[in-house]
Amino acid sequence: MRPAPAAGADRADDTGPAVPAPLPEDRFLNRELSWLDFNARVLALAEDPRTPLLERAKFLAIFASNLDEFFMVRIAGLKRRLQAGLPVRGGHQLPLRAQLDLIAAKTVDLVARHAGCFVGDVLPKLAAEGIHIFRWADLDAAERERLRTYFRQHIFPVLTPLAVDPAHPFPYISNRSLNLAVTVRDPDGGSELFARVKVPNNVPRFVRVNPDQPGVRFLPVEDLISVHLGQLFSGMQVVECHLFRVTRNAEVEVDEDRDEDLLQALERELARRRFGPPVRLEVAASISDHVLDLLVRELDMDSQDVLRVPGLLNLAALWQIYEESDRPDLKDRPFVPATHPRLVEGEVPRSVFATLRDGDILVHHPYHSFATSVQRFIEQAAADPDVLAIKQTLYRTSGDSPIVDALIDAAAAGKQVVVLVEVKARFDEVANIGWARMLERAGCHVVYGLVGLKTHCKTALVVRQEGNQIRRYCHIGTGNYHPKTARLYEDFGMLTADPEVGADLTDLFNVLTGYSRQTAYRRLLVAPQGIRHGLIERIEREVAHTRPGMPGLVQFKVNSLVDEKIVDALYRASQAGVHIDLVIRGMCTLRPGVPGLSENIRVRSILGRFLEHSRIFRFGNNGDAEFWMGSADLMHRNLDRRVEALVRVTDPVARAELDHVLTASMSPEVAAFELAADGSWHRRAGTAETPSPHLQEMLLRRAGGTPG
Repeated sequence: MRPAPAAGADRADDTGPAVPAPLPEDRFLNRELSWLDFNARVLALAEDPRTPLLERAKFLAIFASNLDEFFMVRIAGLKRRLQAGLPVRGGHQLPLRAQLDLIAAKTVDLVARHAGCFVGDVLPKLAAEGIHIFRWADLDAAERERLRTYFRQHIFPVLTPLAVDPAHPFPYISNRSLNLAVTVRDPDGGSELFARVKVPNNVPRFVRVNPDQPGVRFLPVEDLISVHLGQLFSGMQVVECHLFRVTRNAEVEVDEDRDEDLLQALERELARRRFGPPVRLEVAASISDHVLDLLVRELDMDSQDVLRVPGLLNLAALWQIYEESDRPDLKDRPFVPATHPRLVEGEVPRSVFATLRDGDILVHHPYHSFATSVQRFIEQAAADPDVLAIKQTLYRTSGDSPIVDALIDAAAAGKQVVVLVEVKARFDEVANIGWARMLERAGCHVVYGLVGLKTHCKTALVVRQEGNQIRRYCHIGTGNYHPKTARLYEDFGMLTADPEVGADLTDLFNVLTGYSRQTAYRRLLVAPQGIRHGLIERIEREVAHTRPGMPGLVQFKVNSLVDEKIVDALYRASQAGVHIDLVIRGMCTLRPGVPGLSENIRVRSILGRFLEHSRIFRFGNNGDAEFWMGSADLMHRNLDRRVEALVRVTDPVARAELDHVLTASMSPEVAAFELAADGSWHRRAGTAETPSPHLQEMLLRRAGGTPG
């Protein structure tokens, strides 16, 4: 890494003001490798013996699910660009082939660590606690007989062996399905023949060996199928049997300018998704070379796309072990989220609306209950006869959503209900199409957002008649209206009756539902027009404050930082002496601590039992700190291709809460990962005897959440 010119090394000429010195070309870390580093941090939690044992299994499952999505989306996108001859995007300027080579090498190492953690550490420790994942050879005669009966009754009827020969082409392998590559031979002679047997996805991955015995005993379903292949290939000799799995491109592309009906177009593209080109082939480490060659050839894949996996494939299935093991002593201590103190109901219940007239409320999930705050806000609005209208965005929600039920009840009561359902929310498209149609049938006005943009902002607006005036009540959050993930994701939400915020949300919904082209707001920054510009403007204001000797401060807490213009603005602010703290959960392409470039920037990542998901922005503003929060990460897609909203937080109590979270996140005493200038991450977690306190546990105690 070449150092940048020292601060103040701007060039000037006789014709105009000083021109900023150029920043070094290699100032950006590669975003894909940065994402793999994030997943390595997830893996580090699984490898840590201080993590409760079943939580370690859970983190192994999360690592596997994360890697699946990385290949389905990011690797698929890179391969598509390579095949189409499109140029490299982003500031790192690595050629696409070089990126893919580096990603492949790093992925091999991570997969080996992942498998080694499971096979060599977590699996034997689970067994020591009475939670067994057996192989067929480990079972006694009675257990085998019971499982043979289970196979005949529940699995054999749904298996379909598919031969591959001149009369039978190689079958289609669906995305992320488990499959057995089987070779058989006629006992009387002849060449080996190949067949594929799909492991059914409508039976549990892990079969309970004997529910009546103490402990938890499982057998992988592929083992049960493998030992009974003779029943599928009667009269033939089974020579080999190996598990394999294919990951496919799962991106959906809809030409919104061409298609008149977005729902129909999206449904058509979703049907095509399952036929996306393969991008990864996972195989059992024991697979023979000639069977692997056959798979690579028939799937038309590159040998670089093959991952040999020791042990079990698809460890995302460890979620089943986690959920079916009733061992609270091996999991994180359960808790019940606290009701926000301002929303606690006394002997005489008080409406959310009356409470909000006294001032804003900042709720912090999962430490504060979603059910007694945001959900209650929507439910009371639906039931209140004085409420005239409810307008809300839905990006993701749960399968049995009380939010959707409340909106349906509101429409049935004659209220005007407007719901923007983002049907292009990745991997939730089918569910959201269902929600949209259900809400339409109930009488809600359903819209799908703006052409060419996803609507990702988390906003709700309630319009209420109060005497002879109309008052507006609002919610703006960092997370989805999803009651289940609100117990797992860390998010902020602001409830307010502030007239300026109400006017802003009214204007924003007019943009989303009509033809308004408004871009300027009172207390909101809205993408795609306003957030990048607004943040950079405030970063540059900190530089201006610093120049006369006044302190400058920038603190961000986001999921990802990859936008080059934001990164460059932070670099220039660091060169000017602004102190910059960044709490980044996932990808970060900024290099901190580079002399002359970023020595005033610190980058941390905090991972734990909850998924850190909130986005907070703080600017010192010459002693009058300015706080913003909302839905936007610092990525091209969020700033250019999505409708995102940040709201300025003005309530003193809410500002103090955001200050506490940012300050605690950067405390050297708190467990965290820290980013070095060379792109490596280093964990600060204390010792086995004196572990560093975890931010999330500190916030749980502070919020008053009680053991479940």
